[in-house]
Amino acid sequence: MSATGEVSTARPGRGRRVILWRHGQTSWNVERRFQGTTDVELTEAGVAQARRAARLLASLKPDAIVSSDLKRAADTAAELAALTGLGVDRDEGLRETYAGVWQGLTHEEIIDRHGEEYAAWKRGEPVRRGGGELESEVADRAAPVVLRHADKLPDDGTLVVVSHGGTIRTTIGRLLGLEARHWESFGGLSNCCWSVLGEGARGWRLLEHNAGTLPEPVLGDDD
Repeated sequence: MSATGEVSTARPGRGRRVILWRHGQTSWNVERRFQGTTDVELTEAGVAQARRAARLLASLKPDAIVSSDLKRAADTAAELAALTGLGVDRDEGLRETYAGVWQGLTHEEIIDRHGEEYAAWKRGEPVRRGGGELESEVADRAAPVVLRHADKLPDDGTLVVVSHGGTIRTTIGRLLGLEARHWESFGGLSNCCWSVLGEGARGWRLLEHNAGTLPEPVLGDDD
């Protein structure tokens, strides 16, 4: 990390790939409750989502798996580990954004009780939602975890990172070198969908976002 707080980009030429995989469905997802760091378990549907996605991701022959230590992510990662035989490194740096008093509230309750704060966040202003973390602080803890594990990959290796929607968005933004106010431009990830970062000549590039099928080669002038 540089003196300005920016995370260094990938070294060119190694061809590494990072798959950022969101956990499966929870009951709070269904109820549209802000989970944050609350340790909510997967539903039966969430387990089924994880098993289906794991079968697809296993075919990419990942070299390593790292996961948030919260149950919904760790249990999702376990499905891929069972198919690949890989261990899972759990790291609390990959947890979802801590959002203080917002946690446990539904989307409607947040807008009703904290409408101005919510609107400021959506405008891209630095907001401690519910008195919790800034998005930049989430990136400060999560992006280095991803880079540390990516650095251990062999050339052309693949790392699967199992985390949470907000944390994945901020990590992608940081690794791509975008200003924090632009991170909201990445749409949310559906449960058990993933985004793919690939190593290019000038650093990390976003290859796929909110994918639920295996990546396809880019055919054309911009590959």
